[in-house]
Amino acid sequence: MTDLMAGLPETFVQLADTLVDDFDLVEFLDLFACRCVELLGVGTAGLLLADARGALTMVAASDEKTRPLELFQVRNSEGPGLDCYRRAEPVVCPDLARAGESWPKFSREAENAGFRSVYAVPMRLREDVIGALNLFDSRPASLDDDGLSLARALAGIATIGILHHRTWQRQEIVTGQLQTALNSRVLIEQAKGVLAERLRVSVDDAFGVLRAYARSNNRKILSVAAGIVDRTVDIPR
Repeated sequence: MTDLMAGLPETFVQLADTLVDDFDLVEFLDLFACRCVELLGVGTAGLLLADARGALTMVAASDEKTRPLELFQVRNSEGPGLDCYRRAEPVVCPDLARAGESWPKFSREAENAGFRSVYAVPMRLREDVIGALNLFDSRPASLDDDGLSLARALAGIATIGILHHRTWQRQEIVTGQLQTALNSRVLIEQAKGVLAERLRVSVDDAFGVLRAYARSNNRKILSVAAGIVDRTVDIPR
């Protein structure tokens, strides 16, 4: 491994800082892959993340040499990253020449690309597994136990960052939906007041008139309410 002390603290801060306004997920994933290479001293790194259906997708790689290999895993449903994701535990292959039985197609493809070893670490937070980090090297047995432990720690902090960002995005959506609902309710209440005054009826009766007009004209209540407030809809007495 490389000297960890210089870049490790900064890397952990960068991987955890995902709740900022200008956060870019693609940039974050590319940074993660590159930092794994720098800190672990491996040749390349690739990242597979699961979509909403649980299918893995290649989302980042430290260099262009790794991308086709990651895509090969996904397209052929064979490789350490897929096994790692399915088992939710690391997959260690210090020598690809001896992995023919496990992944015959992938092993051949990886060796042809110049790799001799591969390590896959789950992107996992407790029981939630969102993907796999794959580390490749042209040397056999390129990661020792300490290196593998660090890889798991890096994958863990990146997973937390990704999940926090997803939660934040969902919260923003929920908050936006709630605000829209509140704005809609205010508009409808305004329209009820305008109708009640114009038709000289109770507020409850005004809402009945509003709803009946919307239904008979095949329009949404909110649209009719907006028209009443801005005086583009006129419901006769």
